[in-house]
Amino acid sequence: MIFTKTDLKDAFIIELEQRQDNRGFFARSFCAQEFMAHGLKPQVAQCNVSYNYKKGTLRGMHYQIAPATETKLIRCTKGAIYDVIIDMRPDSPTFLSHIGVELTADNHRALYVPEMFAHGYQALTDDAEVVYQVGEFYTPGYERGLRYDDPFFNIQWPIEVTEISDKDLNWPLLSMMPVGGVSV
Repeated sequence: MIFTKTDLKDAFIIELEQRQDNRGFFARSFCAQEFMAHGLKPQVAQCNVSYNYKKGTLRGMHYQIAPATETKLIRCTKGAIYDVIIDMRPDSPTFLSHIGVELTADNHRALYVPEMFAHGYQALTDDAEVVYQVGEFYTPGYERGLRYDDPFFNIQWPIEVTEISDKDLNWPLLSMMPVGGVSV
């Protein structure tokens, strides 16, 4: 695996190191030892699949607070998505900064999302499928979220949002949240 640091502290793009021959390629997509060597948490509590019927579908921006903070390893296995993460750690030098990364079935990239990062994505194709390895169990009482269109972040989604859940549409704006956006 090839680990590339992003502009956000502790977040990485992970690319496959392919071994190719006439059959195709083989590559490791996860290795606990390599994750630990890069200072990442390799724990996997759940693996989830998200399927999106329509191009323009948006899911996010979600995170969990302590004691149920989650790491995520996100990979698009069919189609393409634009994945966005926001650093929600008040003590981080990149607090409230965000990045966006295109993940596709063709580029085979994954995005490592550290604990206390809000995460969301937009389907860039019909029938986009996303696989998540998650480091903690989903715990509804500790779930938090941010509005995808919060003017504070000014996230530039690549295409028009055509589908979004009521829950995701109604997350609060950062300005309406307690200091640091990490209410308990």
